[in-house]
Amino acid sequence: MSMLLKIYPENPNPKAIEQVVEVLKNGGLIIYPTDTIYGLGCDITNHKAIEKICQIRGIKLDKANFSFVCYDLQNIAEYIKPIDTATFRMLKKTLPGPFTFVFNASHKVPKMLSSKKKTVGIRVPDNDIAREIVKLLGNPIISTSIRDDDDILEYSTDPELIYEKYQDQVDIVIDGGYGENVASTVVDCTTDEFTILREGKGKLDELI
Repeated sequence: MSMLLKIYPENPNPKAIEQVVEVLKNGGLIIYPTDTIYGLGCDITNHKAIEKICQIRGIKLDKANFSFVCYDLQNIAEYIKPIDTATFRMLKKTLPGPFTFVFNASHKVPKMLSSKKKTVGIRVPDNDIAREIVKLLGNPIISTSIRDDDDILEYSTDPELIYEKYQDQVDIVIDGGYGENVASTVVDCTTDEFTILREGKGKLDELI
């Protein structure tokens, strides 16, 4: 039986975070808040859980563009190939924040998750619930957006409605308050120039 778990973004309850991490370690799926929209996630090391997410989203694994939610810059460094000073400075200015940065993946990224392009999308959301979960888990979680069936709203923002829709498919829906309806800005960092692949909440030119 899945549950709707209330966690406050300011000083998240450690016991609640432990409960979520236990579910992730056992191969469970969670829906959780970020600094933009709600995400559907699991532990990146659990193949079966990743396959379940693909089924829910109706996508094939080799076509999936999942992001990794990391705790901080040090956490990111394990999963990407070495970056230059300019890129490091840019990350320090923008993270935590509403950005997804696409990098060349290191060998630590599970093979099933590094696409044929060998790239990985990285997130460090400005949301303590998501970050504390990752910190306690000890490795990143997969993130894919919770989309809405509504023609007008692209993303689901109300955790109670999200729970109603997904309660038979996931183990925990975290109620961290209303989400936003604007996704992260996606930035390609695989070449010498930073290329914006999707305009979203983050404004890169205002920060660098």
